[in-house]
Amino acid sequence: MAIKERMSGNEAVARAIKQINPDVMPAFPITPSTEIPQFVSNMISNGEIDTEFIPVESEHSSMSAAIGSEAAGARTLTATSSCGLAFMWEVLYVAASNRLPIMMEVVNRALSGPININAEHSDSMGARDSGWLQIYAENNQEAYDNTIQAYRIAEHKDVKLPIMVCQDGFITSHAVENITLIEDEPVKKFVGTYEPEHYLLKEDETMAVGPYAISPYCMEAKRAQAEGMRAAKQVILDVAKEFEAISGRRYGFFEEYCLEDAELVLVAIGSVCGTIKDAIDQLREQGCRVGLLKVRVFRPFPGEEMAAALKNAKAIAIMDRCEGYNATGGPLGAELTAALFRAKSTAEVVNIIYGLSGRDVKVSDVVRVYEKLEKLSKGRNEFGEYPYLGLRSEDANDCV
Repeated sequence: MAIKERMSGNEAVARAIKQINPDVMPAFPITPSTEIPQFVSNMISNGEIDTEFIPVESEHSSMSAAIGSEAAGARTLTATSSCGLAFMWEVLYVAASNRLPIMMEVVNRALSGPININAEHSDSMGARDSGWLQIYAENNQEAYDNTIQAYRIAEHKDVKLPIMVCQDGFITSHAVENITLIEDEPVKKFVGTYEPEHYLLKEDETMAVGPYAISPYCMEAKRAQAEGMRAAKQVILDVAKEFEAISGRRYGFFEEYCLEDAELVLVAIGSVCGTIKDAIDQLREQGCRVGLLKVRVFRPFPGEEMAAALKNAKAIAIMDRCEGYNATGGPLGAELTAALFRAKSTAEVVNIIYGLSGRDVKVSDVVRVYEKLEKLSKGRNEFGEYPYLGLRSEDANDCV
């Protein structure tokens, strides 16, 4: 039976963690993810779960401890944000190269500087090439659902990679929404118990974790890791299909909202998609053929599938809540533009930077993007070369 609840994104994630009951959680507090280890430690103190909580002195130590416990055969998770994720940088690569299916709840927050504690994707996007799987949520319901699916994906024998479950700081992490929970037993059955084939505490185990890799072998190890990322695509779809059977909620690489006949399309990640949907509903009532492709999975990057979904679009605005500092746009824009090129798309494409450091995005802002997209589809570019949404600037080419 479905359970109706009201809770924040952090609470929803903590409830999923309670249902999964992982073995170990090392964590160090950082806003806005601090509540997640706080909730978990309270559950442990109250005897609701038997997870071993490890208080550590830094995020680098948190990930190092997670690597140790996962390598020893324990199902492990942690949580962080922003500079905490950056402090883990060195060991993020170690976790992935050692093929350790750690789960990390990432509550997205701007990296310094300037110092800012609000929503931005610069933290997780900065780690996009570290070898971790990345799944993003639009709302609290998706943060809960993605957490339940995460271990099934990461621990699959063909994947064996760590996974980030991402949500937007404060916008979803602290805002309370109505969500639907699954009862404990179906979740426990769905996630299952962790039974790794190889782990350091296994009797007569002969493997090494984190050895020095000499040149004749290292490249093969990296290729095997890349194959795990490629295999994750099918596993993500298979797990989502099984999850639909117990929840009634359907997931994939992305969500298509009014996309089938859309000529003007926005592509975005995270909480802004709710605002975009409101703008679409408003414009559809006026007869405008507008749509949204909401990205859920960024690693592995489903470029071919996204290009196919966008095949009927005449003009596309790719929205990045992260500055790529490559003088052309953000990471989603770079990767999707490349995928569209390979698919020989003829759509006009613009990459827009938005929402940095928590800058608000209103329905009227999105409507303005669609209005300019319509002109772009007819050969009139009013975006300029490198547009920001809602930027305070006197140069019309700088902003939308």
